[in-house]
Amino acid sequence: MRGSIPISIETSGRAGTRWDLLAMLLTFGLLVFFGEASRHLLQPLSELQMTPVSLDPANLPEYAARTTLRMLLALVLSLVFTFTYATLAAKSRRAEVLLVPLLDILQSVPILGFISVTVVFFMSLAPGRVLGAEFAAIFAIFTSQAWNMAFSFYQSLRTVPVELVEASRTLRLSPWMHFWRVEAPFAMPQLIWNMMVSMSGSWFFVVASEAISVGNTTVTLPGVGSYIALAIAQKNLPAVGWAIGAMLVVILLYDQLLFRPLVAWADRFRFEQQAGVFPPRSWVLDVMRRSRVHGLLTDRLSRLWRLSYQWSFLRHRSRAAAKWSGPGGGWGDRLWTGFVVVLTALALWRVWVFVFSGISLPDAAEAFVAGLATLCRVIVLIAIATAIWVPIGVMVGTRPRLTQFVQPVAQFLAAFPANVLFPVAVSAIVVFKLNPDIWLSPLMILGTQWYILFNVIAGASSIPSEMRDIGANLQVRGWLWWKKIALPAVFPFYVTGAITASGGSWNASIVAEVASWGDTKLQATGLGAYIARATEAGDFSRIVLGIAVMSLYVVLINRAFWRPLYWYAERKFRLG
Repeated sequence: MRGSIPISIETSGRAGTRWDLLAMLLTFGLLVFFGEASRHLLQPLSELQMTPVSLDPANLPEYAARTTLRMLLALVLSLVFTFTYATLAAKSRRAEVLLVPLLDILQSVPILGFISVTVVFFMSLAPGRVLGAEFAAIFAIFTSQAWNMAFSFYQSLRTVPVELVEASRTLRLSPWMHFWRVEAPFAMPQLIWNMMVSMSGSWFFVVASEAISVGNTTVTLPGVGSYIALAIAQKNLPAVGWAIGAMLVVILLYDQLLFRPLVAWADRFRFEQQAGVFPPRSWVLDVMRRSRVHGLLTDRLSRLWRLSYQWSFLRHRSRAAAKWSGPGGGWGDRLWTGFVVVLTALALWRVWVFVFSGISLPDAAEAFVAGLATLCRVIVLIAIATAIWVPIGVMVGTRPRLTQFVQPVAQFLAAFPANVLFPVAVSAIVVFKLNPDIWLSPLMILGTQWYILFNVIAGASSIPSEMRDIGANLQVRGWLWWKKIALPAVFPFYVTGAITASGGSWNASIVAEVASWGDTKLQATGLGAYIARATEAGDFSRIVLGIAVMSLYVVLINRAFWRPLYWYAERKFRLG
């Protein structure tokens, strides 16, 4: 027994050296990537005009690196926004009254609306430098990621199992500790799946984000999005194929290096008594866990993080925390609600004055009629996506081995920009003389249907193993299994995905209802086409009117239909 101890130590040391080397190579590679992708940030804007975007495939690695860096930085900003905004909305009744409807509005505002309002501000932060345009592009990509993640985290915080809450109270955890040890871990699996779909969804709008317009000047940032836009404008099908290949490589890389490790790490936070039979694995996570350098770093960070628990002066005020998030009423809430109503009325009045100073009532009626056309498309497409992806999502989520295979494929399909299919869609509609009002509609759901799939997979994978075993022992099969186990488990997740998919479909209508291939341009009747025409003409009054009408439709649909389903899911299908 004693003689075996030195052998064990020596073997561990050799293994540690091997894993340390791999960890160092991965870390060094990432540092080189970030350095190479960010070396152009401080260059003057004139450099972009001297080296315009080229369709030479040799430039795609650099373009892909710069686009990926923008998306990753936007993802970090989205995480910061999610942890602050969603937590405040879930914890405070008064904040919820304002923040949740505002989130409905934000997810319905088209990316063109954000760019047109914020581009001057971001460009002024670094005048005459590429950095200012990069800020504007990163913010535009942020708007395509943050809302979905915030909705997901908010829903998770509102449905924390009762057993976990009671355990936290029994242990007298402070609000700070309760959040980081109970609520955040419970929400982490669903949040990571929504990070994936948000990352993939940002490819949908990367074309618009990499073309920054300031007055009569357009700044085109090198990237995969600008490469695709140029290829479509020049009808260069081989270049479109090269761009799709570059996207595939990038998605596979960040799936292996980022999301696959996160999914495997988050499996430890599943709400169940026993580990899964086939837990997700990641070779990157295995390398980092076996590396001694990684162990030393995590130990130091863990010690620093534990200090935050010690200085938290609220650790014994669990009653106050419960009171903060619990039901209430009284004059304070009534006054706050009244303030929100007055603030909303003033905002609507300002929009009314601004819009109708430039257009007439008949012109405004055109926007509302166009909104009805888009609304019909959204309803039909969400219903079709639900019928297709809910059963598939449940099947994938309940089979861990299948999930690991489907995950990168779904990420690639979710990242597929609608404008890449413009050549096929436009050519087919022209050749077969099809109705654009019907056959351009699928482009709206192309990038947003995945919100439903990813959330349903997250819900199905979170079904406790005990529940599955009980169902198998009782021989619960067929429709009874769907009715008693599958659908109740995934319903809260589905509602979150459907809300985001619905809002995203309205946003995507600007791209989908106007399709072009070279000089051929097709338009469908709808609010997206209305906003696209107004943007092209520089008619700011109609742009604001279109955005306001779109926000109004989204808020009304969410208040009348999706929110009641949200509250029903929160009460009826909460674990514990």
